[in-house]
Amino acid sequence: MSSELIAQIEGLVRRDPARRGLISSEAEFGPLCPGHLRAAATHLAGHARSVAIITGFFIPKGNPPAAETDGPPGALFLGKALLDAGIPTTIITDSPCVAACRAAADAMEFPRTEVWECPLGESSWCEQFWQTSLGHNLTHLIALERVGPSHSWDSLCRQKRAAEIPEAAFRQSVPETTWNHCHNMRGEIIDTHTAPLHRMFEYARMHRPEIKTIGIGDGGNELGMGLIPWEELVRRLANESSARIPCRIATDWNIIAGTSNWGGQALATAVLLLRGRTDILRDLTFEQQEQALQLIVQQGPAVDGVTREQEATVDGLPFLTYIQPWLGMRHLLGWNN
Repeated sequence: MSSELIAQIEGLVRRDPARRGLISSEAEFGPLCPGHLRAAATHLAGHARSVAIITGFFIPKGNPPAAETDGPPGALFLGKALLDAGIPTTIITDSPCVAACRAAADAMEFPRTEVWECPLGESSWCEQFWQTSLGHNLTHLIALERVGPSHSWDSLCRQKRAAEIPEAAFRQSVPETTWNHCHNMRGEIIDTHTAPLHRMFEYARMHRPEIKTIGIGDGGNELGMGLIPWEELVRRLANESSARIPCRIATDWNIIAGTSNWGGQALATAVLLLRGRTDILRDLTFEQQEQALQLIVQQGPAVDGVTREQEATVDGLPFLTYIQPWLGMRHLLGWNN
């Protein structure tokens, strides 16, 4: 029964009203990372003892410049659910996005003390993290709507693929000056606004392979998308910047949703379903989620990543559209609103 419900939950978040491409292309090319929601939830539910969730995507040309509304709400939804289920959970972000994450923590009644800030320009922060008690005890590392560096020729060669490496296409469409940089969906490099938190995933892969990693994203440039061959993302995104933006960082599981917040909601619901604790989510009603998003936008502040305006929308979707997957999950759990 749980597997069937999780499959239905995954179906609810695999919709693409904003036409980003990764999901709307599935009718032609098939699904990306099928079953990863169930696999990630199963491992979290059975083995998590300490979890860190990395989030925050800064919009430097926002009005005002701020973190986007996709990311902190979903990360704190997931973090609160895990924490209430007895799994110690910490949110990690960087200085440009910390205000929005703290506002999201307040909105979800998550302790601000468990929102950690990585300053810009301090390259040693990620290495020092592993010397903390949290770093020593960590079992799961999750990224939710967190940008990561793009491919270089070396990273392309390390990817697993059934076909030959598309060298000619890569070198023709991806200038070397754009290799290994963080890009937004418009193809603009935003390294100066982004702390290198991707190094935590690289460190875990090299030195702490027992730590399981999960990526949650919607546009191809997020941490975790390196699990998918570069050329597969390019043909699905199919826009002028699609060749430059795919992230090279892979995770053990990669959850793809129409907005990354939906992926966080889906993972939280699946984990609590497996642990028999879905009661934790009952009070997260339509009204509560609407008020939470408004609080994050006003107090963060936070801006819509598509419109770049300070408004309670996500990826250009009005709230009534944005909230539909969560209402569908509540219906599956037997709640009317």
